[in-house]
Amino acid sequence: MKLATLKRGGRDGTLAVVSRDLARCQAVADIATTLQQALDDWEATAPQLAAVYEALNHGAARHAEPFDPRQCASPLPRAYQWADGSAYVNHVELVRKARGAELPPEFWTDPLMYQGGSDSFAGPCDPILARDEAWGIDFEAEVAVISGDVPMGATAEQCAEQIRLLMLVNDVSLRNLIPGELAKGFGFLQSKPATAFSPVAVTPEELGDAWCDGKVHLPLAVALNNKPFGKPDAGMDMIFNFAQLMAHLAKTRELEAGSIVGSGTVSNKQGGLFGSSIANGGVGYCCLAEVRMYETIEAGKPKTPFMRFGDSVRIEMLDGNGASIFGAIEQRVERYVTT
Repeated sequence: MKLATLKRGGRDGTLAVVSRDLARCQAVADIATTLQQALDDWEATAPQLAAVYEALNHGAARHAEPFDPRQCASPLPRAYQWADGSAYVNHVELVRKARGAELPPEFWTDPLMYQGGSDSFAGPCDPILARDEAWGIDFEAEVAVISGDVPMGATAEQCAEQIRLLMLVNDVSLRNLIPGELAKGFGFLQSKPATAFSPVAVTPEELGDAWCDGKVHLPLAVALNNKPFGKPDAGMDMIFNFAQLMAHLAKTRELEAGSIVGSGTVSNKQGGLFGSSIANGGVGYCCLAEVRMYETIEAGKPKTPFMRFGDSVRIEMLDGNGASIFGAIEQRVERYVTT
């Protein structure tokens, strides 16, 4: 099943069911006005939403309309919780190596995670807004899950049963603001502006065999200014699966239905800068910081710039037949202007 939120009907939008081919959709306010409402009563709403989904896929929906990702908010325009992990330890190891720091051994057994801003997500085709290019604007392509209710202290096995939906993520980072914030010892804040999610959220069964062991075993395609930039496999080198990330978060708190948990930047272990780019036959990268890390490690300093006003990024995942699963996140960097 595929679900989206249309930009109509108020701040939290209107829930719609989307056909498998992303061609048609149907608003379903008679079942649940918003995705959060559907998640709050998932056992009752999911079968009704699934029935609409089947009708859409067979051309039998009574109130279908063309699906336009540009008219979508993120599936949850705002959420009670957005926590982003760092399941790809290769990415963390590169960050630390670039500044001459060793990777603590516990990073392989205890996930990193931060609490992100969840009061206002960007839509999948909304611009990346910033007031200054000097902030070091970067994209981070990820995968995320939306949970049901999870009790405090839940095991990974219990958490796995509460994975309701999956989405793609652009977790934008302002890289040049990060060092000063981390130096305070209190984590990210100003360096993490609005996150964007894919037009569509999908139930795990939509991924077929690609959903295995709590991971999505498909390449995540990233294009920078319409040129291929990355295609790492999201299931490869993911040290902590989504159930483990959720259990980490639930150690001391409950997860309410609608909580979002991200994977962190997808990253595959590669043989260095000159063999890792797509141009050189590698799988490339899901953020600019990673190629800059390789450049720093191998050439002494980075040369690839961060994003500038007018630059664009596209993030998408295709199934084995080349069809888009979640739709694409397509964002352009624009200067924020106070109105």
